[in-house]
Amino acid sequence: MADKLQFDLVAPEQRLFSGAVDMVVVPGTEGDFGVLPQHAPFMSTIRSGAIAVHDGGQVTRTFIHGGFAEVTPEGLTILAEEAIDLSEVDAAEIRQKLQDAREDLADAAEEATREEAADAVTKYEALLEALGQ
Repeated sequence: MADKLQFDLVAPEQRLFSGAVDMVVVPGTEGDFGVLPQHAPFMSTIRSGAIAVHDGGQVTRTFIHGGFAEVTPEGLTILAEEAIDLSEVDAAEIRQKLQDAREDLADAAEEATREEAADAVTKYEALLEALGQ
């Protein structure tokens, strides 16, 4: 099994994926990084974006928002605040949500409301980028 990487993707309420894969590309806060079998151990926070799971010539992309990645001798674990299968996303719906979040940001009177709206704008912009929109 040394030629495969053990990969686990975990969101707050469920383990979304657990299995052996060839490689995973992760959107780290300091840039994208790829993890292969026998990668050196490290940890990184994650920016909003798509992870790409490569296995047997197939690539599966999942959007993640927030969290961190940990590489250990056992493999890669991503603990994501939110994970969305990109094959199930409606770009028109996300564009509408982005417009609504921008309006909420413009109308926000309190700091907490502004921060929440700004986070939503960042998330929806990254989601559209991951979709190639």
